[in-house]
Amino acid sequence: MPDTTLLLLIDEVRNKTLKLLDGVSEDLARFAPAGLSNSILWHAGHAFVVNEHLGIAAATGKPPELPEGWFETFSWKSQPATVTRWPATSEVISRLRDQQQRLRAAVGAMTIEQLDKVVDPARDRSVRYTVLHGLHDEANHQGEMWLLKKLHGKRLAAATSSGS
Repeated sequence: MPDTTLLLLIDEVRNKTLKLLDGVSEDLARFAPAGLSNSILWHAGHAFVVNEHLGIAAATGKPPELPEGWFETFSWKSQPATVTRWPATSEVISRLRDQQQRLRAAVGAMTIEQLDKVVDPARDRSVRYTVLHGLHDEANHQGEMWLLKKLHGKRLAAATSSGS
């Protein structure tokens, strides 16, 4: 029997990420205010990379399926300020949608015992924990994306009011 709570969480978290990305222009997607280097696009791509490593890989036992260069661009080891080639926002959104379906299918096919299997013995972490951790990370990055949208709007409002 599938873990319906985990399936619900997959949909709740990913649908909110996709809603945050709805209508985001390439300019807004790449906006990073002074002193910061992570953009909305980076946060979205990061959610994909993290969930490939934590969710998909843990649930399927297979290596993550990452487009070429995405680990270097979006991982926890990336340095966004040095990236010169970004994928289009539409490609990241498309991959996030596809990943949601793949993650749902993988988790939905698992028994409770399979979800409880320890895949990280050093930290005593199960498949369930690993999937949950990836989704929690994505939810945290949603707050960053929301704030970047808000800061970008304030920047535009300031430029309009100053006559720039």
